[in-house]
Amino acid sequence: MSSPARKVIMRTKTNSIAWNPMEPMNFTAANEDCNCYSYDARKLEEAKCVHKDHVSAVMDIDFSPTGREFVRIFQYNGGHSREIYHTKRMQRVFCVKYSCDASYVISGSDDTNLRLEAVKNRYKHLPEVKRIARHRHLPRPVYKAANLRRTMIEAERRKEQRRKAHSALGSIVTEPVRKRRIIKEVE
Repeated sequence: MSSPARKVIMRTKTNSIAWNPMEPMNFTAANEDCNCYSYDARKLEEAKCVHKDHVSAVMDIDFSPTGREFVRIFQYNGGHSREIYHTKRMQRVFCVKYSCDASYVISGSDDTNLRLEAVKNRYKHLPEVKRIARHRHLPRPVYKAANLRRTMIEAERRKEQRRKAHSALGSIVTEPVRKRRIIKEVE
């Protein structure tokens, strides 16, 4: 079509969109505000789910062929990530893809490398993989960035509470997070 059927205008830039292969009416958008938003194409006025836990802008996104999770291993209906793949020299990831059999995740990062990472379910019986599953150690830069992001979100929340407490009743209306990032929907 030469013109869009419906359009959602958001506060931040959307870097990538991936359609769920098993539920063709659902898609997930990767945004500059460190979150991913899942939408139902029939109801675009609010996000179905906000996926958090990223520490910088989300550059790319891809669903597994089963449609049950997407890269940085989020469940399609869960707000927080289940897994994170990283190495010592890995820098900012620009592109990610699942293999067709959902066994591998391929990522391209700022250090000009492509990485092929095996999904841990395939090798969960090995003692080394069991140890990794028990101990979730993040690299220091990711850990520090996550703490900084958490501090910023907490400060924003406290500021909103103070503004609400020192204003006239009903003058400040808070929107849910799922609606907050959407400016308007145009049909």
